[in-house]
Amino acid sequence: MPAFAANLSMLFAEAEFIGRFRLAREAGFSGVEYLFPYQWPEQELKRELESNGLTQVLFNLPAGDWSAGERGIACLPDRTDEFRAGVDLAIRYARALDCRQVNCLAGIRPDTLDESLAWQTLVDNVEHAAARLDDEGMTLCLEAINSRVDIPGFFLDTSARVMQLIKAVDAGNVKLQYDLYHMQIMEGDLIRSLECLLPWIGHVQFADNPGRHEPGTGEINFRNVFAALDRLGYGGWVSAEYRPSGDTTASLDWFRERK
Repeated sequence: MPAFAANLSMLFAEAEFIGRFRLAREAGFSGVEYLFPYQWPEQELKRELESNGLTQVLFNLPAGDWSAGERGIACLPDRTDEFRAGVDLAIRYARALDCRQVNCLAGIRPDTLDESLAWQTLVDNVEHAAARLDDEGMTLCLEAINSRVDIPGFFLDTSARVMQLIKAVDAGNVKLQYDLYHMQIMEGDLIRSLECLLPWIGHVQFADNPGRHEPGTGEINFRNVFAALDRLGYGGWVSAEYRPSGDTTASLDWFRERK
């Protein structure tokens, strides 16, 4: 059975952020992730992980001004210094939290930015981040996010696009972060995609579609998808990154069924 983690940026939002660690443990999760750790001191987060017996599964590299709508800066040539400083900051947090992988958000390419320049910038930045993380024994994940519903203009919006980047960078510690919700919107055919892409997948996330709510609220057959991950021998984490349609605990029937 896959090891399930809770995304604390979305789940247990009934509580203040620090209180969500305990709620995740009480619900039966053994791992947690969230978008960004940087507004909290490393030692405070470490204390919550240790006191609740949780593994820090993943977090994102700094992604620019999130409140202003930025969704990553890795493809922006005028933000290279900021990106690389963010890699150093992420490594500092990853060390403290014993987190073995971080995710890179490519960002939105402005219409005024030449696509080939954005691509080369992304390749160069990912090469830099991969090398720095490799020195720490850490993995860099690359996520495709749908450009139809959630983030129009996102530079990496299909698994094929991420695979093109992985091959361009050619580093052993660069993996695909496969989000079932985003890829259902962009591609569908989830189980066949998992079968084909499994050697490159370092992390899996999920939400149902449409709505980005818990399993059972949309069109994805999660019983079949989770069974496929079992059959394929996927050994990584599978993170619940959905917005509960109501109370978080009430949304966890899918999890109770799998325990």
